[in-house]
Amino acid sequence: MRLLALKVDVDTWRGTLEGVPNLVRILRKHTADATFLFSLGPDHTGRAIRRVFRPGFMSKVSRTSVLEHYGWKTLLYGTLLPGPHIAQRGRNILLDVAAHGFETGIHTWDHIKWQDFVARKSPEWTRQEMQLAHESYVDVFNADPPTHGAAGWQMNDSAYRQETDWGMAYCSDTRGPAPFVPLLADGTAACVQLPTTLPTLDELIGLDGIDAGTVAGRVLALTEAESATGHVYTLHAELEGMKLASAFEALLSGWRQQGYRLVSLAGLYAALDVAALPRRRVGMGTLPGRSGTLAMPLDTPHA
Repeated sequence: MRLLALKVDVDTWRGTLEGVPNLVRILRKHTADATFLFSLGPDHTGRAIRRVFRPGFMSKVSRTSVLEHYGWKTLLYGTLLPGPHIAQRGRNILLDVAAHGFETGIHTWDHIKWQDFVARKSPEWTRQEMQLAHESYVDVFNADPPTHGAAGWQMNDSAYRQETDWGMAYCSDTRGPAPFVPLLADGTAACVQLPTTLPTLDELIGLDGIDAGTVAGRVLALTEAESATGHVYTLHAELEGMKLASAFEALLSGWRQQGYRLVSLAGLYAALDVAALPRRRVGMGTLPGRSGTLAMPLDTPHA
């Protein structure tokens, strides 16, 4: 299947203010569709300093020039500077994305809080965080969100259940090779997962001599062969929408040359035979280039 869904994670206020409008321009220039997933609450990026003791975190920071991409002000939000409320301050930017015809959805309420804690938090904590994001989304768009994509690919079973309770048909919270139906610890199924199938640019840059000028070629090499169920590529407003915009444009041009139709998550879901998707037990695992654990299928597919 020559379909490739573009999923835009918007993590910060700066990414909303600067990266999102730039990505809208780039995507329209290349006649590419995409799904924008917004962080809707306070930007507390500075609190990520807690991750300094996580294995692999400092090596990732040194490889990907976090300061260059995020800036000093963003890295102080939630510590020395108050965190801007993204949906309140950026309402017009969010609405402009929808006005240009792009699918929108929930990324998170508080990105750092979710990414650092949700995997081990209670159902009550999880539902509260998700409800805050849901209420903010409805306040901005006057509609229910069609999809959710977890910050940092961090999930727990209560979060999958909440998506199902919201009536979402598909979400993109996981990493993995192909779409699947997640099976939770109690054996129940949640809504269809459209996992990120390709590495992100920050997972590749700085490894094996790859830099901003060559990273697009490495990703394009992974999409040369056709996939039976398409691909999902996750980009970030703070990276591809800013300093890595030229690499993203190279990807868009390359995927067109490879014959891909660039779609939203909704577009990819519509092309799937949902009844034939495998059911897979879901949990937390590891990936090269990414510190910590991520939500992903943990067993082989089965009917």
